[in-house]
Amino acid sequence: MTARIALLFAGQGAQSPGMGKDLYEKSPAARRCFDMADEILGRSITGLCFEAPAAELTASANCQPAIFTFSLACLAALQERVPFTPLVAGGLSLGEITALVAVEALPFERGLRLVAARGQLMDEACRSTDGAMAAVIKADEAVLTKVCAEHDIDIANRNCPGQIVISGERARVVAAVETLKALEVRVIMLQVAGAFHSRLMSPAAVAFRASVDASGLCSPSLPFVQNVPGGEVGDPGEIASNLVAQVKGTVRWEECMRCMVAERKIDTAIELGPGNVLSGLMKRTDRAVATLGTSCLAEMEKTIEAMES
Repeated sequence: MTARIALLFAGQGAQSPGMGKDLYEKSPAARRCFDMADEILGRSITGLCFEAPAAELTASANCQPAIFTFSLACLAALQERVPFTPLVAGGLSLGEITALVAVEALPFERGLRLVAARGQLMDEACRSTDGAMAAVIKADEAVLTKVCAEHDIDIANRNCPGQIVISGERARVVAAVETLKALEVRVIMLQVAGAFHSRLMSPAAVAFRASVDASGLCSPSLPFVQNVPGGEVGDPGEIASNLVAQVKGTVRWEECMRCMVAERKIDTAIELGPGNVLSGLMKRTDRAVATLGTSCLAEMEKTIEAMES
């Protein structure tokens, strides 16, 4: 397979109980990633991924390092079987830090510690506020912007054409949802722990700055897209500022995907980590891009077969 490949790294919400266990048992490279994570953090990331119930795994302090570890284990397992060089990498929300490890702007240990700090700070922000999020489907953007302003809430994610996520204080989000439904706009309340990518995460963003500054970020070895600008960024200082801003700012994922296609002419996107959310968003953004997954051993084998063909 001769392909122009982008790497897409999963974000929070993609986690599922038991994720990565089959890969751990079959891939030495994946096993090393999981074992390193346990040793670095001094807690059982393998236990969280393989054995923890959904409620425990869902907490930001747990799922963020778990998804980070599993996603890089997927990449290691893939490279172990089919060595390749992608053209560009990016990730949704926490997946942005995972992508930074993939493009060698951070080593695995510092990336994991950074994600662990981020997850803990976001957990604390969730517990100190009553936040909510909702997905808005095929709304007129001018109307949605007006409704958000009226109810004093934020646009958290621009995921793909026709899908925008709103975030803020629960009562305000619920009121905005009712307003949108009265306008015959389809809205789905999301089952999340808090108001991610909104001003309610401001304390987490402020505190996260110290961890980012201490991480020793360097220039990526490959093109790298970031959520806040929705495009490629190579300067370590800019990358650091965007990581902090992203905690409370809008994730422009649709723009990230369009940048990968326009700037790097990708024709294949490989989703690293649990689930297939990012593959679906890519398909709804540009159907010409082929998508491959790695969320389980069977899916990994299909991806390897496609890459070898």
